[in-house]
Amino acid sequence: MWTTPARLHAKGIIGMNRRNIRYIGRYNNRRLYPLVDDKLKTKLLAQDYGITTPDLIGTVTTQFGVKHIRGMLAGHHGFVIKPAKGSGGKGILVIERVEGDRYIKPSGARLSLEDVERHVSNILSGLYSLGGSPDVALVEALINFDGSFAEYTYEGVPDIRVIVFKGYPVMAMMRLSTAASDGKANLHQGAVGVGIDIASGTAIRGVQYDRTRHDHPDTGHELASLRISDWETLMLLAAGCYEMTGLGYLGTDMVLDRDRGPMLLELNARPGLAIQMANGEGLRPRLDLIERQPDGVPAEERVAFSRRHFARSSELREPA
Repeated sequence: MWTTPARLHAKGIIGMNRRNIRYIGRYNNRRLYPLVDDKLKTKLLAQDYGITTPDLIGTVTTQFGVKHIRGMLAGHHGFVIKPAKGSGGKGILVIERVEGDRYIKPSGARLSLEDVERHVSNILSGLYSLGGSPDVALVEALINFDGSFAEYTYEGVPDIRVIVFKGYPVMAMMRLSTAASDGKANLHQGAVGVGIDIASGTAIRGVQYDRTRHDHPDTGHELASLRISDWETLMLLAAGCYEMTGLGYLGTDMVLDRDRGPMLLELNARPGLAIQMANGEGLRPRLDLIERQPDGVPAEERVAFSRRHFARSSELREPA
């Protein structure tokens, strides 16, 4: 359905101009951007702050090093290769298992060593990086994602995006991979976005391609029962990224590992606005409230404040 600017304003929806000028431009010092634009720097910084991230198998920094990828991958039955400076999920290669000399993607596609080497080479050349600049390829251990989400996702690991403003978690969603998104949790590629209640970690509403969904398009499983375990820990992890980076307006992307609990995947100094669609609510009222809060509040108190003020009830109902 078509809407009007007045209706969007009434719901507190913010657009890119307000996001860029009012929040990113005011609260994010540009000199700090490299801390989050480079996934390797983010990972090393997180380690210094005791924040759990997927294990780093190794990095490839030169085209000469591409030929050593076989040795780096030896003994690993699954892994992820990603560009350090990539964005929007581009250039991420997930290998679920290895069979002989074949590397199997979650979709079942079988790649040769040459295919993997070519992908790494493309990363180094800047094919997926911001601005097309030369890049570094990160090789990470595969996440053993929480099996309780198996029916909510298709051939991929679901992740949780939390918008953090001045250290306060203000809005959250879970991104569920689909066949259309090739197993990647990227809304622009066809993943399902599920708005998550900040207070409880439960599902509010689901969307795909900006249209409401009540179930997963591939598994058929309903979304209303989705609940994220260890929610308090995840919220504290997200809130702590404020002190870690010094960035006032931040997108944190996390996953739930079966053995290690919540882990930080990456950070984004320019998080997208689709989270408002997934939640059926605009960011502006929440951001306005946070701007009126004093500085220097501990992370635990910030999380408690957000859970108290931003609680929502589920809109997920069976279609009539």
